[in-house]
Amino acid sequence: MPSLCRDCLSEFQNAPRCPTCRSPRIVTHDELFDLSIAHMDCDAFYASVEKRDNPELEGKPLIIGGGRRGVVSTACYIARIRGVRSAMPMFQALKLCPDAVIVPPRMQAYADVSRAIRAMMEDLTPAIEPLSLDEAFLDLTGTKRLHGAPPAVMMARLVKRMRDELGVTGSVGLSHNKFLAKVASDLEKPHGFSVIGKAETAEFLHDKPVRLIWGVGHAAQSALDSAGIRTFSDLLRWEQEDLTARFGSMGYRLWHLARGQDKRRVSRDEPMKSISHETTFGEDTSDPALLDGHIWRLSEKVADRAKAKDIAGRVVTLKLKRANHTTLTRRVSLREPTQMADTVYRTSRALFDQVGDEGPYRLIGCGLSDLCKADGADISGDLLDPEASQRSAAERATDQIRARFGNDAILKGRALR
Repeated sequence: MPSLCRDCLSEFQNAPRCPTCRSPRIVTHDELFDLSIAHMDCDAFYASVEKRDNPELEGKPLIIGGGRRGVVSTACYIARIRGVRSAMPMFQALKLCPDAVIVPPRMQAYADVSRAIRAMMEDLTPAIEPLSLDEAFLDLTGTKRLHGAPPAVMMARLVKRMRDELGVTGSVGLSHNKFLAKVASDLEKPHGFSVIGKAETAEFLHDKPVRLIWGVGHAAQSALDSAGIRTFSDLLRWEQEDLTARFGSMGYRLWHLARGQDKRRVSRDEPMKSISHETTFGEDTSDPALLDGHIWRLSEKVADRAKAKDIAGRVVTLKLKRANHTTLTRRVSLREPTQMADTVYRTSRALFDQVGDEGPYRLIGCGLSDLCKADGADISGDLLDPEASQRSAAERATDQIRARFGNDAILKGRALR
């Protein structure tokens, strides 16, 4: 049976240890050198970068997040063993792991490492589909002749380079489609390398819970539970028409995934679906002036990202989280797409006014969705607001000044609230 040493990258037939370097870190599979769709997921990425840059954190439970009132961005595996999870409220995480070291996120540092990893991936294949800073799909079909090694060897080489040159580790899933490659990358984290071959797909999935499917959250799981669907074998008992009738497009997708079928290509130019920013307050607040200031700052951040990527959005969304963690979401479709902070702010503020006195709030967020190219955005203006075009021109001029002299060169008064 084909085998690969993940330390020295030697290829050999089945053996308990590498015959070259005697390492026990080997991966063995019948289809090891025939599969070409991979998913690479860094291991506790933010925490790994922090521990790399501060050796004093090694061996300690580490949480990346925003203080007691915020949420967990990520946690190292020591903290995860104690039950800490991403998106968990910080107060809950500290109950589970009171001795944790809390470090605020350093997004620029993580982005720098992410770019370095992406450059390493580009050495392997142009077919890369990033999902976030720390994970991506790769299609290595046809690259064996170019690199003189099969995709499995190239992926092992990638994570070895990441460890040796960047000080971070990753887990690899290798299979014949994206769905199974992502499932495989989670099987042996951290430092994992798992393979799901074509021949074993049906047997592998048979008794697995449907929550393995990427995108099946609590709401979807509850809907499936009510239909008696908890495992892939449960899904196999349903006809495609019945699943589609009950669950819509998700039912169609579930029918195919239950059979290990996924025809999605690894898409280098997967379009962005939304842009959003949010903030968690140090203390719950109902102060209208303070909330107005946050709406403006968040709208500016959303608009800045839209302008940087030369895109616009037709739907503005406002998100509010109450003190009891219940969430209010309001959205509205615009007559034309926008990338202007003034439009996002005024629309978000109107949505906030519609909510009424539902506070106090612990979190507020603004976003743009239904994104498109910026060509044709913000052209007609608002006939009911004759000053809209003047504010738009002023905002463009402000953008030019900030680009030259820095973001703090010009500030609106409401931004200081």
